[in-house]
Amino acid sequence: MAELKRGPGPRRRRGASMLDVARLAGVSGQTVSRVSNGHDNVEPATRERVLAAMRELGYRPNRAARALRSGQFRSIAVIVFELSSFGTTRSLDAIASAAAARGYAVDLIPVLSATEERLSSTFSELGEQAVDGAVILIEAHLLDEIRLPDGLPTVIVDSSGLFDYPIVDTDQAQGARQATEHLLDLGHETVWHVSGPPKSYSAIRRQASWEETLTERGRPVPPALAGDWSVGSGYREGLTLARNDAVTAVFAANDQMALGVLHALHEHGRRVPVDVSVVGFDDMEESAHFWPPLTTIRQSFVEVGRATVDALINEIQSGEHHRDPVHIGTELVVRSSTAPPRSTSR
Repeated sequence: MAELKRGPGPRRRRGASMLDVARLAGVSGQTVSRVSNGHDNVEPATRERVLAAMRELGYRPNRAARALRSGQFRSIAVIVFELSSFGTTRSLDAIASAAAARGYAVDLIPVLSATEERLSSTFSELGEQAVDGAVILIEAHLLDEIRLPDGLPTVIVDSSGLFDYPIVDTDQAQGARQATEHLLDLGHETVWHVSGPPKSYSAIRRQASWEETLTERGRPVPPALAGDWSVGSGYREGLTLARNDAVTAVFAANDQMALGVLHALHEHGRRVPVDVSVVGFDDMEESAHFWPPLTTIRQSFVEVGRATVDALINEIQSGEHHRDPVHIGTELVVRSSTAPPRSTSR
C-alpha cells in the first residue's frame, strides 16, 4: 500500500508589521511608532497617512509588547450597567470614540447583575486587567456602598460627587432649569414633572432643579410622577396627567418618557401644544420626528465622552489627582410641542 504523503498544510498568514506600514505611508518606523502610541508630535497630514496605511494593511499594534516597552497598555476599562439605556449607549459610544482619537483601546466590562457583591468583585479584579485606567458608567446609588479601585486612575460619569475621583457629567440642573423656565416664560402657571427612577442621580438632580425653579418663581409645585426612563412609564404617568384639566405644561425627564406622555395625551384628546405643552430631555435623534416634534434639552454626549477621556488620560500620564467635577452645559432646543397656554395665546 502506497504511503500517503502529507503536504505542508496551509501557511499561517503573517500580519502586517510596523515596517510594512512605514513603507506604505512613506515614513520612518519611528513615526509609525509615535502614531501607534498616540503621541502628539506628528503632523496631522502625516498621522492621517499612517492611519490610512494601518487600515489598508489591517495593522494591529501588539499591545503586550508595547506595554513592556512603555509601561502602559494604552487601554482603558469601561464598566457599565444597563447597556440598553439611551444615555449609557450614547456615553459609551462617545467615550470609545474619544479614546480611539487619543490612541487608547476600550475594554468593555458589563456588570449584568448590579449587586453590591458583584460590583465589589468587578472592581477588585480591575487590578488584574491589562488596562491603565477605568471609567465607571453606573448609576450613582449603586456605588454608594462600594469600595472603588485603589491605585488605578478612575473617572466616574454621572455621580453624586461623594467619591474622591474625577467626575464628569452633563449639567443636569441647568438643563432642568432651562426646560422649566421655557414653559413658565410661555405663560404657563406651573409645570408638571415626570421624573426618572428615584435612585438615579441624574433624575434626582433634574427633579430638584425643576422644583427649585418653580419655587424661585413663586409658582405652585405639583407632585412629581415617578417614571423609570421608559416610554411605557411615560405613557402610564401621562394617562394620569391627561385626565387632569389643570395640566397645561409637562417636563419629562427624558425624551422616551416624553414620547409616552405624548401618546397618552393624544389618546385622551388633549392636543399638543394647544392644550398641553411637553418638553423632554436628551435630544435623541428621533425627537425631531415625534408628533409634534419635541421641544427638548440637548446634552452633548460627545463633549462628556471627550472630557471623560481627557480627565482619565491626564490622571494616567501625570499621576496627579484632580477631584473637581466637570459639568458639560446643555441647550434648549425649541420645536413644535410647546406653545403659550390657550388663555394667553388668543
